[in-house]
Amino acid sequence: MSSQVKLVRDLMTVGVPTCTTETPVVDLARMLLEQGWEAVVVLDGMEGHALGVISQDELIHAYIHSEGRNQIAGEIMRDGVPQVPPDIPLVAAAQLMQDLKVRTLFLMHHAGGIEYPAAMISYKHLLRQLAADNEAELRDLGIRAERQTPLEMFIQRRDAARDKNRNY
Repeated sequence: MSSQVKLVRDLMTVGVPTCTTETPVVDLARMLLEQGWEAVVVLDGMEGHALGVISQDELIHAYIHSEGRNQIAGEIMRDGVPQVPPDIPLVAAAQLMQDLKVRTLFLMHHAGGIEYPAAMISYKHLLRQLAADNEAELRDLGIRAERQTPLEMFIQRRDAARDKNRNY
């Protein structure tokens, strides 16, 4: 692998899983398991402003204290969103995760008075980089990664919603 210092933007995932404050905790647990996510950002349902984060830690805490079955995201979220700029070394981001005791950091975007998540980096990203034998193994990550077009994403989400509705 290259000896060049890698930055957060070289490994981050553009696009962040989100939910609203009203999302049932049971649904969040299912989404994290099915999608392999570390955390989701909780958005204000009205404006889309980022309010907090729910990670696996918050879900387990909810499980311990009430089995989480009847709770919603707004009741268990951690206030605030742990943030990182895209242009710091990965080692610095890893140290920040350790210092904040979080497994995911988010790159936030500010527009029209609203702050929302644009990208993320997690322990999983760092472990993939550590284990990679070559750069090709990481080509799906970072700012240069190939991504679906907005239309492709819409079709994928629409089809997933249709499939979910058929199962009920």
